[in-house]
Amino acid sequence: MTKKGGSIKDGILAMAGKNPWGSTPGGNDGDDAGRSSGDIGGSDDAPVSEGGDKPRNPWLPGGSDDGPRKAANIEDLFRHRQARRGSGGGGGNFPRIPQAPGGKSWAPLIAVGFVALWLLLTSIHQIGPKEEGIVTTAGQYSRTMSPGLKFTLPWPIQEVEIEDVTSIRTDTIPEGEAEKLMLTGDQNLVDLSYIVRWNIKDLQLYTFQLANPDETVEEVAEAAMRASIAEVTLDDALSGSGRAQIEQAVRTRMQALLDAYRAGVAVQGVEIKKADPPSSVVDAFREVLAAQQDAQSDINRARAWAEQVTARAEGEAEAFDKVYAEYRLAPEVTRRRMYYETMERVLSQTDKTIVETDSGVVPYLPLPEVKRRSSSSSSSTAEGGE
Repeated sequence: MTKKGGSIKDGILAMAGKNPWGSTPGGNDGDDAGRSSGDIGGSDDAPVSEGGDKPRNPWLPGGSDDGPRKAANIEDLFRHRQARRGSGGGGGNFPRIPQAPGGKSWAPLIAVGFVALWLLLTSIHQIGPKEEGIVTTAGQYSRTMSPGLKFTLPWPIQEVEIEDVTSIRTDTIPEGEAEKLMLTGDQNLVDLSYIVRWNIKDLQLYTFQLANPDETVEEVAEAAMRASIAEVTLDDALSGSGRAQIEQAVRTRMQALLDAYRAGVAVQGVEIKKADPPSSVVDAFREVLAAQQDAQSDINRARAWAEQVTARAEGEAEAFDKVYAEYRLAPEVTRRRMYYETMERVLSQTDKTIVETDSGVVPYLPLPEVKRRSSSSSSSTAEGGE
């Protein structure tokens, strides 16, 4: 095995074209005279220099020359690599940074450009027409910036937080299709869904007074809505006119609470989207509501009929008063006229004709029958002509 390993090593060195120990493959230099070609494991295998008894290190600069052996350490290897790079020999994997004119370094210019960019980005601020900016110095409030181009000290000395203070923000309570049950003044439950519209009126208070002003607005809206619903009945909460009063009451309560908290928020409006009974009793509630509507319809019809009867009775009473006034002036004439009018009204609906005579029988002329026959004959003649 030793001989085989030595043969492989000699073959590799022969392919390289040069013996790393300073002799050519197969040569008969004095350095290799005392070395066996097959044995490379002993102390006699390493080549020695002419002037000493220690072998040379082939991996150091000038290792192929004769001289004393040197220790192989990592510092010598890197020193040798830097010497080769400085002398123009090949050897680096990273591209060299070009030098500035005059042989100076680009590092100062790069540093100056970085500082200028940092000052530009952190000291100049563009505030939009609907926005305001809060300036803090070392974490403490400094001032509020209005819209326009503004300047501050660079970060981290001063920081700017820009917020939209004009646009209306909308909160829907509850979110999605969730159920929000509230108790009315008549001890009924109603499922409410409503919208709150608000904006920022004082950015300093909005930023520093409350930990989470958005959540505070929602909680205040719910508290104000529950207080307002507790003052009305279920019918008022479900009707359109009642909703308008509830919305106004909720807005007033919300603004009072937010001003007491110094939240810096202005409530623009409250709108009730949905007011329904709880989903578990909605069917029974609809049946009760339908029965109430039918009862109200019957009551309205009865009241209308009563008003008609009352109006007719009042008209007859007024007419009787007029007749009585005439009767007092001429009793006999008025009595006879009333008799004739009454008989005319009663007998006008019959086909019989009563004739009063003093003596004998007068021929009876059936005028209604003649009139009826003449009407039927005229209609038949008209049909035949067509």
